[in-house]
Parts: sequence; C-alpha cells; structure tokens
Amino acid sequence: MENLIDILSLEDFEKATQEKSVFMFTAGWCPDCVFVKPFIGQIVSDNPEFKFYKIDRDQFIDLCKDLDIMGIPSFVAYDKGVETGRFVSKLRKTKQEIQNFIDSVK
Repeated sequence: MENLIDILSLEDFEKATQEKSVFMFTAGWCPDCVFVKPFIGQIVSDNPEFKFYKIDRDQFIDLCKDLDIMGIPSFVAYDKGVETGRFVSKLRKTKQEIQNFIDSVK
C-alpha cells in the first residue's frame, strides 16, 4: 500500500478532502485489507485524477464512527470538501469492484 498517502492527523484528513480524493480505511490486522494490497497500486496508477489516501481505522476510530464506517476495507471519495461517494461494507472487495466504485465518482 506504498502508493497510498498516510493520513496522520484530522487536519491532514480535512485538507485532503478539499481535493479529488479517495480514502481507504484499513487496519494492519485486517485480512480483507491485505487482500487488496497486490492490486491497489495498479488502481492508483490507473486513476491519476484522484489522490489516494490510507487511514488506519484503529488510529482514527472516532472519525470512523463519525463517518459511519464500521467495516473495512472501505473507500470514501471527496471533492471540494464534499463526500461524492462511498463503498463501505464488511465484505472483501475485488479489484473490479473498487474500480467500479472509482468510475462511479469520476
């Protein structure tokens, strides 16, 4: 997940929501999050119009509660501070499902 920019503070998150961005909510212990690791870099490369960020759910549990993100991995898109879409569930996500979500918020 080296292609994703780490969110390290709430200020980082707020600033990043101002641009065309996709946030991946994840955790180190999550096997479904590890499942996307081999192909998330390709998704980032294939969608240069977005900046991609990674948020560790365990470090930002209050933010996740505020955003109603209980399952991971989950993806939320923003542009100009407004949420433009979300792909939030507790189920494992495939490369095609993630790309379909990104295509839906372009």
